[in-house]
Amino acid sequence: MRVAHRDGILARDPGGAGAPAVNMTSVPMVRTAWLMVVLACALASAAAQSPAVSFAPLARSALVTLAVAREPAGVALRLERAGGGTLVAVTELTVAIDGKPATVTAREDGSWLAAWPSAETAAAPRVEVTVGHDGIHEVLSGTLAAPAGASAAHTAPSPAAGATLREHQQLAWWILNIVVVLIAVTALSRRRKT
Repeated sequence: MRVAHRDGILARDPGGAGAPAVNMTSVPMVRTAWLMVVLACALASAAAQSPAVSFAPLARSALVTLAVAREPAGVALRLERAGGGTLVAVTELTVAIDGKPATVTAREDGSWLAAWPSAETAAAPRVEVTVGHDGIHEVLSGTLAAPAGASAAHTAPSPAAGATLREHQQLAWWILNIVVVLIAVTALSRRRKT
């Protein structure tokens, strides 16, 4: 291959067809492989995370606003101060859905999850929340909006709905593993060719 100097830059002579360009630096495959792995991990992590819950106001008092969101596992609750939107320091919380007591668990983001009390719940159940805060107890209630396309005899999601989410997360991890293996195979095959 003939190399010509032109303005201090090495360039390939057109007569050397098929030869690699001298002025091009090779990109290390290790750096490219790591970049691909990080990208694949980020995509798999984003795919595995559940979407953000969109809360809608259900009931208000002079001090508290109760915002709710329908989820497969139950009803997500968020108790905020009426004026500012900051979370209320809850000391006691009980929830009834269609008159049946629901199990309530706190979440890391300050919201609460009230599990569906039974497998069969009305399409638009009545939610009653008794909340203790700032030394007082308040009762807030309202009817949860029916999901789009729900019939009058809506059944709450079964535990199988949670299994579907786990299956999607496992599928994302399998895809991530396959991508990592393909990157490794590509890197090794290119290394052996040189």
